[in-house]
Amino acid sequence: MSTSTATPLSVAVIGAGMAGTTHANAWRQVGTVYDLGLPPVRLAAIADAYEPFATDAAERYGYEKAVTDWRDIADDPSIDIVSIVVGNALHREIAEALIKAGKHVLCEKPLADTLESARAMAEAEKQAGVVTATGFTFRRNASVAKLAELVSTGHLGEVNHFDARYWCDYGADPQTPMAWRYKGPMGSGALGDVGSHLIDTAETICGPLVSVSGAAMMTSIKERPVAKGHVTRGTALDTADAVYEEVENDDVATFTARFASGAVGTFSCSRVAWGLPNSLMVDVLGSKGRASWDLARCGEIKIDDVASPAGLGGARRVLVGPDFPYYARGSSMAVAGVGLSQVEQFTYQAHAFLQQVAGVTEGALPPCATFADGYREMLIADAVARSAASGGAEVDLTDLPI
Repeated sequence: MSTSTATPLSVAVIGAGMAGTTHANAWRQVGTVYDLGLPPVRLAAIADAYEPFATDAAERYGYEKAVTDWRDIADDPSIDIVSIVVGNALHREIAEALIKAGKHVLCEKPLADTLESARAMAEAEKQAGVVTATGFTFRRNASVAKLAELVSTGHLGEVNHFDARYWCDYGADPQTPMAWRYKGPMGSGALGDVGSHLIDTAETICGPLVSVSGAAMMTSIKERPVAKGHVTRGTALDTADAVYEEVENDDVATFTARFASGAVGTFSCSRVAWGLPNSLMVDVLGSKGRASWDLARCGEIKIDDVASPAGLGGARRVLVGPDFPYYARGSSMAVAGVGLSQVEQFTYQAHAFLQQVAGVTEGALPPCATFADGYREMLIADAVARSAASGGAEVDLTDLPI
């Protein structure tokens, strides 16, 4: 296709932390993957309350300006698309203002800090004349998408067990300072942060969950020091004279679940898993095979199935290549063995969102997760928290209010 001559779409990112700069990078790369023909992107602005972060991100990723108030983004009529990448307690106010201003909104997960706010955002989405989405980027991982394909095509037979764990150590140091992630009710901690990815990934691969049970949650670090200055990415503090505040949510959460298909699921998530900075692993076990994926080896899956010759069974490594979803046109070197990282998922998500905004349907990537999807994930996480509070009792998901 020829390069588009359409009017550029202007993009801004609110939040210049680690995830915010990843969004900034994705919008910078969005026109370099897949086919030409989409409207060109103008990198308009980065907003962050901490001016040095906003300025640094804008300069490094090629955005025209840096601002310290997200309202400057909402009030700028030249901006069309906005990524919201700040603490989830701020999501609702910002999203509602942006929608009112006629801007398309891609909001990071978890969708909000409360079910009330998430419900309000899902309702606002129904009335919005703009595109809205929740950032569940693992839907865009080539290996995760391939596992979903193996399940949907019946290659693994009847799936009987899905197992997933997301273990991180960003909160393992007791001197890691208090932040928004450690506030809010039980269920908004490790479960709301990394567990939200587990829940969405499980439903992406195996279909809808219909119940959760056996949940258990715990907080291993009861209080954290309060930083005097601006802190990001969990920087540890000199706590000689620090004031401490109580941690309000979970460091570790585990639960079981049942899918509509009849398969069972086992899940665990942690933010205090010592020595594991970012460890996401998935196993799918069926009647005719099994497949697994490990984020630490993002460019491959392992599979064992009935196609193995007699006496030569066992898990074999299959490298991500052009036959995997997203990869063939999503990499500048789309050859098996070149590999992928978690970062590419954000670019693929931005490309899909841009296609939705531009109204592209023919040959389009699957649409992004909606605000309604983000609300559903939070309802499931709330059900897990309720199961834990009642000693692991089963909680039905078939009548979720969505």
